Amino acid sequence: MSTQSGNQNPPAVVPDRLFDDPEAEKRWLARFHAPRISVPEWARDAPEANVYVSNASGVWEVYAWDRATDSHRRVTNRPNGTLHATPSPDGTAIWWFDDTDGDEFGSWRTQPFDGDSSAAVKALPDIHDGYPAGLEIGQRVIAAGVSTDDGSELFAKIDGVTERFYQHADDAGIASMSRDESLLAISHSEHGDSRHPALRVLSTDGFATVAEKWDGEGKGLQALEFSPLPGDQRVLVLHERRGREELLVWDVQADTETELLIDLPGEVVADWYPDARALLVVHFHEARSSLYRYDLNTGELSAVDTPAGRIGGAGVRPDGTIEYSWSSAAEPAAVRARAADGTDSVLLTPPGERAPRSSPVTDAFVEGVGGRIHALVSRPANAPEGPLPTVFSLHGGPHAADEDRFSAYRATWLDAGFAVVEVNYRGSTGYGSAWRDAIEGRPGLTELEDVAAVHDWAVESGLSDKDKCVVNGASWGGYLTLLALGTQPTRWAAGVAGVPVADYVAAYEDEMEQLRSFDRALFGGSPADVPAVYRECSPLTYVDAVAAPVLILAGDNDPRCPIRQIENYLDRLAKRDAPHEFYRYDAGHGSLVIAETIKQTSIEVYFALRALGMR
Repeated sequence: MSTQSGNQNPPAVVPDRLFDDPEAEKRWLARFHAPRISVPEWARDAPEANVYVSNASGVWEVYAWDRATDSHRRVTNRPNGTLHATPSPDGTAIWWFDDTDGDEFGSWRTQPFDGDSSAAVKALPDIHDGYPAGLEIGQRVIAAGVSTDDGSELFAKIDGVTERFYQHADDAGIASMSRDESLLAISHSEHGDSRHPALRVLSTDGFATVAEKWDGEGKGLQALEFSPLPGDQRVLVLHERRGREELLVWDVQADTETELLIDLPGEVVADWYPDARALLVVHFHEARSSLYRYDLNTGELSAVDTPAGRIGGAGVRPDGTIEYSWSSAAEPAAVRARAADGTDSVLLTPPGERAPRSSPVTDAFVEGVGGRIHALVSRPANAPEGPLPTVFSLHGGPHAADEDRFSAYRATWLDAGFAVVEVNYRGSTGYGSAWRDAIEGRPGLTELEDVAAVHDWAVESGLSDKDKCVVNGASWGGYLTLLALGTQPTRWAAGVAGVPVADYVAAYEDEMEQLRSFDRALFGGSPADVPAVYRECSPLTYVDAVAAPVLILAGDNDPRCPIRQIENYLDRLAKRDAPHEFYRYDAGHGSLVIAETIKQTSIEVYFALRALGMR
């Protein structure tokens, strides 16, 4: 067992092993070490050239798959991993984003499809470094967005000449480019609300505005993809005109649109079939996702049979085969292929052993002050009767949702004897626009009203031991964890906060501009505009009320939840001699290194076990 040194706060304890039982120790480690793989992305004009990311080496890196020879190669090798990559349309090159130690600030690099990272060069040398804000690669036109503290800049390289065609202080990005490369759709928030963006379509010949679309206050638009057919100027758009995310097809050339009335509960997203006659629809409803084919001519919606769980990515090959990733809480993820005749099989099997299974989740629906709250509940296998120690795991985002998907992290808490409750609080996606936007003007505190209602239910139902409840989360979930410890101190026996917002004013000052823009939309302005809101919603305001022991984990290079504001919070805990531990690591907003993920998970679970007297 070891402790981390080199900081003035009590260091986190790193256990030599998490479980005394050798089989349990082997099982939880195996889930993290099991190789995983993303759905491959193929080159548009050379579909045998594919790119995916995998952790097979122990670090998430980019791989190339040549389907013609069925050969696989790792093409990046960086200490902190590489997550973002795409093939060029002709399949001759791979583009990947190069940052520094996980700080997300950098530039796109390109290398031959059959080369490795030693052959990589800066793809767009005339464009300065920054945070990525979209990329579209054509044969003649390349468009890339860059965000810095000065705002957003959008560039195009056409026939070898690079120019900046857009600049604004608020958030903007490259959205999609037409197949013939004559039109470029951009997303912007010139109206001051980056959470509900507008769309503009520009001509790549001079960048004059061809068309605009904005649905008004509180209604965002997202350009998903132009039609895959040359000369077809239709773009698939996600809108929320009726209080949830739905689809429309916007014919830019004709300046007409067709809303697609898909009669499914929940929300949808989609992509084109290669012939542009149909859409592959991914449907989200109550923490599960499913696939459908939507015929654009007839309006017929046909289910693509998949079991209950989560679709982690999906696309349609030129021959009509649907390739997708699927998992459930009990079953590890697999990349599968469903042929046009309905035959379904595993497409890619990573090397090594498959991850051990885990426990399923069940649904809980709890009435709260803002409406019905959906939570996912897991119980340890062979758990004894009666209330259990429980970790309330709060997802990041906030615009995300917990789903019925496989999680080695969740499984470790279950193996340690905890029930796990995942709360899709107000602010979560998949439950309609009003639910997602209910946190505006009062973020953090609104979500915690829902967490409190689910906590009450869990105790009253007999699931949870009221004296052994842990609040836990990372990123926005880490922010909610610290806020919960300060505003709900009697509910929690311990808190575990990964990469949190701890001092919101300092976080705003140091975070990437894209998040400052998001925060202005969420809070109703900057800290200078609405100081009382930031003060009321900042964990630092309530730090003196924190009674439970707290563990905080943070990355040195995190641009989203920067280290200084976390140090401010830790200093306040230290002045009170409040029980806390701190783990600091050399990466950004999380780690792509599996050994580091395992280390952090063992620190978190072991801390909770000690805090609750279970070790």
